Amino acid sequence: MDFGLDPDQSLLATSVREVVESRYPVAYVREMIGDPRGFSKEFWSDAAELGWLGLLVAERFGGAGLGPLELFAVQQELGRGVVPGPYLSSAVLASTALGEAGSEVQRQSWLPRLASGDAIASVALQESRGGWDAAAVSLPASLEAGGGYRLTGEKRFVPDAHVADLLIVPARTGNLEARGSEGITLFLVETAASGVSVRTMETIDPTRRLCEVHLDGVAVGTDAVLGEPGGGWPLLETVMDVGRVALCSEMVGGAERALEMSAEYARTREQFKRPIGSFQAIQHKCADMLVRLEGARSMAFAAAMSLVDEDPDASRDASIAKAWCGEAYRSITTEGIQIHGGLGFTWELDMHLFYKRAKASEALLGDARFHRARIAERVLESS
Repeated sequence: MDFGLDPDQSLLATSVREVVESRYPVAYVREMIGDPRGFSKEFWSDAAELGWLGLLVAERFGGAGLGPLELFAVQQELGRGVVPGPYLSSAVLASTALGEAGSEVQRQSWLPRLASGDAIASVALQESRGGWDAAAVSLPASLEAGGGYRLTGEKRFVPDAHVADLLIVPARTGNLEARGSEGITLFLVETAASGVSVRTMETIDPTRRLCEVHLDGVAVGTDAVLGEPGGGWPLLETVMDVGRVALCSEMVGGAERALEMSAEYARTREQFKRPIGSFQAIQHKCADMLVRLEGARSMAFAAAMSLVDEDPDASRDASIAKAWCGEAYRSITTEGIQIHGGLGFTWELDMHLFYKRAKASEALLGDARFHRARIAERVLESS
């Protein structure tokens, strides 16, 4: 396997970094923390104009028609800047779901709008019990006598639902008591529909907004079913695996920047008339951070390559990467705070923003414990 971006992909990464550093630095991130939307219209317009929003959208629907390695390049640079906004939820998760399983009408209706930034979408995965497996889906979708379905229940920790025009909602059809993967259907639900209400939640990471979504007897037609009725779980797993690889790429970028900030501080901060970087304890911390970072980069890239190659083990590789990268990012930012001392977690320094993003990203789409269990299942099934 060739571990490295090709010249075009490297150029894409460089261009994203230049835009982020020049137009959307950490000062912008801090400003957006107090913004009700959490990101600016200018950022979303730039992301659309530069082709980032349509990265995974086929060209015939107005996108770039690119793949996981280009996504790796973009997400890594957005992660370096802890850039806020619904990129992961709309340009990755929702766009993948619609591109994989949408009918021609559904794709024509939504993908051009997502790629142009005229619409935002998200995927409402979790419910009150938490969890990222099929058993966590219990929201009922009752079949109406005249056709169509009615959804009643709550989804929690839905990224960016407060700005979404469209939600992709997994729900139970058929046997509502089932807890396996059978009977899970995906529905396209517009947030403007009657019975839909959204509330932004207070979470550890103010740069990524999560929401509660209440569905009070929301009526949807059969044309709102995404994919096959009752067969939504395999699609949902594919969508989550693409999202996990994208999230791992983002975490690699954030971890890289956290290490850079820590090394710079260690070179300039003096104690006992010496830079603290001259002390062995600080040197060991920086070395450990680099080891974890490069391991995470390799894992994330390998998982992206598995998607490119349509490897049968791509889902397993996504879990391996998510388990490794989540722990590595959290560990690197924790060490970064230690190197900065008590100042590291204050508003005066940026390290605390990366630490909070790391903690939230570690849990999003499954933490290391969940993914180790998922990996174990696959190992035992194949042995």
